[in-house]
Amino acid sequence: MTDRSTQTLSKVIPYVHTDDHGLHHLALAVEGVHCAGCIQKIETALHKETYIQHARLNFSTRRLNITWKGLPQSADQIYDILSALGYKSIPFDSLSVARHNEKEAKFLLLCLGVAGFAAGNIMLVSFALWTTDAATMGVAMRDFLHWISALIAIPAITFAGRPFFNSAWQALKSRRTNMDVPISVGLILTTSMSLFELVTHGEHTYFDSAVMLMFFLLIGRYLDYLARASARSAADDLLGMMSGTVTVLVDNQPQTILIRDIQENHVLLIAAGEYIPADGIIMAGASEMDTSLVTGESLPCAMSSGDSVASGYLNLSAPLTIRALRSPEDSQIGNMIRLMEKAEQSQARYVRIADKVARLYTPVVHFLALLAFLGWLGVGHIPWQDALLIGATVLIITCPCALALAVPVVQVLAVGTLMKRGIMVRSGDVLEKLDHIDTIIMDKTGTLTQGAPVLINHYDIPPDIFRLAASLAAHSRHPLSQALLRAYSGDLVELSVDEDPGHGLRASFNDSDLRLGRRSWVTKQILPEHPDSMEIVFSIDGNNPVIFLFRDSLREDANTVIATLKDKGYRLILLSGDRPDIVKTIARAVGIEEYEGNLSPADKYKKLESLQQQGHKVMMVGDGINDAPVLAGAEVSVSPASGIDIARNAASVVFNGSRLQPLITLIHTGRRSQAIVRQNFLMTIIYNLIAIPLALAGYVTPLIAAVAMSVSSLAVTINAFRVRGA
Repeated sequence: MTDRSTQTLSKVIPYVHTDDHGLHHLALAVEGVHCAGCIQKIETALHKETYIQHARLNFSTRRLNITWKGLPQSADQIYDILSALGYKSIPFDSLSVARHNEKEAKFLLLCLGVAGFAAGNIMLVSFALWTTDAATMGVAMRDFLHWISALIAIPAITFAGRPFFNSAWQALKSRRTNMDVPISVGLILTTSMSLFELVTHGEHTYFDSAVMLMFFLLIGRYLDYLARASARSAADDLLGMMSGTVTVLVDNQPQTILIRDIQENHVLLIAAGEYIPADGIIMAGASEMDTSLVTGESLPCAMSSGDSVASGYLNLSAPLTIRALRSPEDSQIGNMIRLMEKAEQSQARYVRIADKVARLYTPVVHFLALLAFLGWLGVGHIPWQDALLIGATVLIITCPCALALAVPVVQVLAVGTLMKRGIMVRSGDVLEKLDHIDTIIMDKTGTLTQGAPVLINHYDIPPDIFRLAASLAAHSRHPLSQALLRAYSGDLVELSVDEDPGHGLRASFNDSDLRLGRRSWVTKQILPEHPDSMEIVFSIDGNNPVIFLFRDSLREDANTVIATLKDKGYRLILLSGDRPDIVKTIARAVGIEEYEGNLSPADKYKKLESLQQQGHKVMMVGDGINDAPVLAGAEVSVSPASGIDIARNAASVVFNGSRLQPLITLIHTGRRSQAIVRQNFLMTIIYNLIAIPLALAGYVTPLIAAVAMSVSSLAVTINAFRVRGA
């Protein structure tokens, strides 16, 4: 292996992440990506490799995510493929990328400053040339001013044009083209033609146009950089939070290591004000935690020794000693980052359209430029200099930057906005599908309700009975026993408790037999039925049984959210595996007219299929094992973060918190983002329908073409930022 390859391995391999399925993942920051054609070339080259299963480059953030099977060392080959295409890449480490972005910004500003200085000075010279004819000025003075213009323009173009020239040269070296090739050709043609006119004592030179063209192109490039910097994905924000160092105990001595080097069972020392970098268990200390980033809850949570903590929690008040349960990559924040990356880079329909257009860009634009040159020269009978200017204008004005930005910027901003509101989108095409949803299926337990039973008749329970029942319940993990214990606030009686599986709990107290559980096991007496409630029964020696009634309380905003969804015209259906009478009670309480209970997972899936066969586009909201098949089959699937792993894994959207309001936020943001995408496409279509014919007709100068191209890109980017107000 060559020295370079060894060096590459040392740079790339530590950043390869291997998941539980044996697939390897790598994120790279790619330099020199300026148009959709660059994305198409990179992705096409990578997908030709049989071992690569997924490769997607995000135009807004320049982040390339690759997934492959085989050996981790294949990262070296991926790096070489990018190098062969003429693209430099570095592992996507937030600190390294931030330093590179700062360097890029300074370089662009320097080039912009040089171009601006040259443009201002050359305009002073050109003013005399524009306002005075050759007869008045004299040929010698005109040539002298042309030479001054050349002395200003040529060094400025050579220096400040490097962002375009370097990118174009790298592309041509790898036998490909990119957006900067026609720009560079346009600059070189304009400058070369001006030099020819200068040497042959021609009447017109175009040094001023070339410098102004470059100046406005650099303005566009720098503003594009600023827009991309503002649109950095929320995943990048998370990566930045999880970068840096952490203090660990090694042989009872504190040492500082990189957060990415944390391994399972490392003992971490977390000071007040620091984020938890990896999932773990508190070994020593007690503190309050801000869990809002992970759970969406705004109130601090008290935690102490033995409690589990997730990466992303903020330690608020006191130092903690924590044992890491897994690496940062496999912790909560790592999982959130992967969800965000997957969502931001999914290929929705509009992204695929943009990609197809990018494939046609290079041959079509060069053909149009050549056609314009030959047409005006042969048919229009204009001087070759003017025909060449028209061809250069066509090269510049037809750049597909706006089209390339139309979708990705909206997608990144929408997903990032949702994440900051506690909603994690796992697939970018969810935003598109949300625009077509007309039916919403809701589960009951854990979705419309809190998923935690609440005692509703505690005021009817004698205190001494309540105390004994709670003392029994303390020995069970059954949800109703736990709900009874939560409702009791007094002291407990020490009991020796036996559990009869499937029936209940029993203990002896003062020579009496205490029982808590199913009514048929607790007593032989006939008790009143409560079909709309859950129950457990307590008795002493089988006499005077007391019924504890429970209901699963609605989420606090369930009624408001359901009413809002109905007002928006959605068809709402409640499907549950619970008893029909309880389902009916909940449905009526929130205002859902269509409901059905006692359904198996297969029954729920049949209902979904029936709706889809009728042409409905369905969103499923659920959190349990019995919801997983429907979640997987629905067009859009949503699960609360409190749901079980199977449900969350099947869902395309996961939301935090105890409220249902995220459903409204998700739908509104999805529909708004698609409206903005359509607006962006419409703007790019209108731009090209107007700009290209005008350029071909010779009504546009290269300078105006540069301004138009930059303005079109900025217009779609600025429009995309409106999604943050969703």
